[in-house]
Amino acid sequence: MKHVPPLPAAMKDHALHTWNLTMATLLHLDSSLHPGSDSKSRTVAQAFRDAWREQHPGGEVVYRDLAADPLPHLDVHGFSATFADDDSRTPEQAAAFARRLTLIEELERADAVLLGAPMYNFTIPSTLKSWIDHVLLVERTTGDSSSVKGLPLTVVASRGGSYAPGTPRESSEYVQNYLRSILGEYMGFDIDFIVPELTAAASNPAMAELIPLAEVSWTRALEDAVTKGKEVAQRVAAA
Repeated sequence: MKHVPPLPAAMKDHALHTWNLTMATLLHLDSSLHPGSDSKSRTVAQAFRDAWREQHPGGEVVYRDLAADPLPHLDVHGFSATFADDDSRTPEQAAAFARRLTLIEELERADAVLLGAPMYNFTIPSTLKSWIDHVLLVERTTGDSSSVKGLPLTVVASRGGSYAPGTPRESSEYVQNYLRSILGEYMGFDIDFIVPELTAAASNPAMAELIPLAEVSWTRALEDAVTKGKEVAQRVAAA
């Protein structure tokens, strides 16, 4: 058998670093009703994803379009299966729970998560809520022993108006507040937000005077997407 000398330490470190870059996985979920560039959240999320791919050219992006291919709502079978043993589940429970496990395992395999979450009627799209209901499994993806604890999750939370602290609509902000509670505090994700605001200013005559502020917010969101995409990619590589 031919003897192969060990790699020098510096080459070994480089090989491990390259392996980390190659194997990194980004789970990307969109939930906007609008396709392609018609959607502000999709556009900003794509900028984040492109920056990620620059850092991980050999990595994997697992993509789900929750608007184009919506998940069924969590029903009584999927919920009750959580509290039943494998051998006592009905066929309906087994099928519903298998769907949940597929989504949970897909999430657990990710090194980072990117979530497009536009505001509809003051809160998140119902399709995104369905995904959360499926992947939130008590004693697996929640609490101190959560399997996703510390996983970096970046949310693109676009909205037509402004709901920032100090604005008249501050009390109606149920996107960041909800996601920070359920995904950050309860499930343990390391959650961060990119927030393009006032996206309706250009199309709503009543908001015309806010167009300059909207343009500033849009530029900042795209810049944040590139910066944060690279930062999360580098963080994963260093882990």
